[in-house]
Parts: sequence; structure tokens; C-alpha cells
Amino acid sequence: MDRMIHTALNSIKNLYDTRSKISNNLANMTVPGFRRDMPNEGGTFNLSLDGTPSARNFALEEGPASFSRRQGTVSQTDWMWDVAILGDGYFFVDPGDGNIALNRRGDFSVSGDGFLVNGANERVLGPDLAPIEIPPHTEVQITPTGEILVHPIGAEPNVFEQVGVFGTTLAVGEELQKGLDTRIRRADGSVPAADQGARMQQSMLEASNVNSVEELISTMELQRQFEVSIKLISLAEDIDRAGAEVMRLPEG
Repeated sequence: MDRMIHTALNSIKNLYDTRSKISNNLANMTVPGFRRDMPNEGGTFNLSLDGTPSARNFALEEGPASFSRRQGTVSQTDWMWDVAILGDGYFFVDPGDGNIALNRRGDFSVSGDGFLVNGANERVLGPDLAPIEIPPHTEVQITPTGEILVHPIGAEPNVFEQVGVFGTTLAVGEELQKGLDTRIRRADGSVPAADQGARMQQSMLEASNVNSVEELISTMELQRQFEVSIKLISLAEDIDRAGAEVMRLPEG
């Protein structure tokens, strides 16, 4: 009976990990450019004693924390600092600790110290991976290739000057994953080189690629699997109790 119990408990543990991913996806559903977390690849572990194989096998999660690269819905916002990447590609950002990462969050603004940041207050970087500094201005134009043009305060009408370029990469052929800080990088913590291959659109914003209906359906399926595992544990207990009754010596 212990095999049945181990199998059920292992199933519950894996369901817990999957539920955590679903909860995180739903919590970030409204975050611009968020990439949906995907279940890790599965594996099997055999519990053996002194090198002797046993019938106790456990399902494990292994491999990198993968995510969906499907593009989210792109909507028009009419805000001059909103930028959406169309198709493949990522922006380079500095979360504040110097550990550069990739993301697709395009709700930009200018911080109090004059640097371009996104909605998570991460500094946006150029092709040289240096922060982009924005001078005082009255209007902004962003080209499809990521050039940032501003109309300086006091300048002649229709006069724009380039103050920076968004650093981007298509990350072609790269195996990217989310780290413990939920940010996208290579497995070794580095990022690909800027190739400036991404194309973007000003005054547009990409939503997360989380499908709320899909996540809620997954939640219901996990609940049913959890109930089955609990019934298996209860059944193992009943069988064990019945076996103990049969083995009990008659009184008298």
C-alpha cells in the first residue's frame, strides 16, 4: 500500500508546482509584455536502497523554466512613450543590480533623474547596453528601428534630434529561460548581443500573452487530479486497515 501512497503524494507535489505557475500567470495577466510561464520538462527518479532497484518511481520536474514566446495582443494607447515590439524580439533592461535581462515590456517613461525606464522602474538600455538618458522635451518620435527622436524645449517647430536607440535582439537560436528573479536570460545568466533586428511601433502596447480562460481551465483540471490523489490515499488507508483486521488473532 505504501507504493500507492507514495505515488499519490508525488502527484500532489507536482500539482503544487504547476499550480504555482498558473497562479503567477494569472497574477501577471495585466502586466504589459509578460511571458506566460510553462511547465518544466518531466523526468523520473527511481528510489533504490543500496543500489537495488525498487518499484518506487517518482515524477520530477527538470530542465529550464520555460515560457511562451507567443505574442500578446497589441493595442493602441496614443501615449508617446508606449512602444510595442511587433513579432519577435526583446528590449534590454537593467533591473538596478547591473544584471542585464531581456523583456518585452513597453510602458516607458522618463524617471526623475532623466533616464528611460519601464513600468517596473527598470532602466532601458541602448545597443551598447548603456542606460538611455532623455533630455527635457515636448514631443517624442520613435522609428520602427528603435531610434528615439525628441523635440527639445525651446527648439524650432518640427525640429527633432536623436537622443538614443532602443537596444534590441531577436535572440535567434538562443535557449532563453526565466531565472529565480523571473527575468529572461540565458541559462548561464548572460544575454545575447544586440542585433537591432526587432521592429516596433510607437503609441502601441503589447499585453501579456496569458490566456485567462486557458489558465482557469487548467486550474479545474488540477483540482480534479488532486481529488483523485486524495481518494487514492484514503483507499490505501482502508485497504491497510482491512488487512490488519484479517491478520488479527481471534479473541478468546
